[in-house]
Amino acid sequence: MKSVDFLKAIGGVAAVVFALNVYAQASDAAAPAAAPAASSKAANRALVKKVRKALAHAKGLEPTRIYTKAVDGVVTLTGSVPEQGQVDIATQAAQSVEGVSSVSNKLTVRSNN
Repeated sequence: MKSVDFLKAIGGVAAVVFALNVYAQASDAAAPAAAPAASSKAANRALVKKVRKALAHAKGLEPTRIYTKAVDGVVTLTGSVPEQGQVDIATQAAQSVEGVSSVSNKLTVRSNN
């Protein structure tokens, strides 16, 4: 009887050790995936900064109500501008920035109210 209890205890310990080993391997495998996500976020932030600078220096554009988002080279412009012509100026300014693959322009023309 004692040998049966002893074998059960050894089996239980082996199961726990195996489960901890599997858990440790799973968490180690996920760690390298976090590094590319962090570098991607940094690249997106840097691209947004460049686009905002280009918008600020574009002649004939009032960029105070233009919001910029970048994801893997795709830049989205949202917000409003006072005139229709500024929508095109904003698109051209964003497209001129190195690293921008495409521009999604969702700007609207605000009324003068």
